[in-house]
Amino acid sequence: MRRALALTVAVVLYSGPLHAQSLEDRIGTALQAKQPLTRSLSAAPDPKAAAEKQVVDRLRVRSISVEPAQPPTAEERAQIADIARDKPAIDLEILFEYNSAEIGPKTVPTLVALGNALSRQDLKGSVFFINGHADAAGSADYNQALSQRRANSVRRMLIEQYKLAPDTLIAAGFGKEQPKNPANPLAGENRRVQIVNTTVPATAAR
Repeated sequence: MRRALALTVAVVLYSGPLHAQSLEDRIGTALQAKQPLTRSLSAAPDPKAAAEKQVVDRLRVRSISVEPAQPPTAEERAQIADIARDKPAIDLEILFEYNSAEIGPKTVPTLVALGNALSRQDLKGSVFFINGHADAAGSADYNQALSQRRANSVRRMLIEQYKLAPDTLIAAGFGKEQPKNPANPLAGENRRVQIVNTTVPATAAR
């Protein structure tokens, strides 16, 4: 029997004393984009950043409603994973019942903290990935579809309850493609939802 999805809290890009912060503050801190030490008006455009923006904007076009037009393809999931690799991110512990994508009472406090954090003015200007991950139990297709539904549920709640713009939240289900602990594919830390600040501005996608 498949266990409920448990999404491990693991703060990325934060080295301070976690116990001193609320979950909302920890999420906000983890998702803050790093500011460049210096900024030159004559700096050449960054080809990598431009390519990442093209990928994000293409996905945003399909995410303009509460229910996305279609989930990311396998190729797009690989692009999302590549973009997420060096971006501000946080893994959240969110519990779902067996084979369910319905948000239950145990999930609400974490999602309230996430919604409050993403509603802050300093984060509302970016586009975010909501990446669902599973452990290795079950088939690849089963895990991928279920993790996509769960990522969609988190996204839907943020849109409906916090009035966040749909095209600033891109949901992707990775199933067991991206284990956090490859040495132990069944480890609980592999069952998670990762929130990633793409650092792409939430302006109109073209």
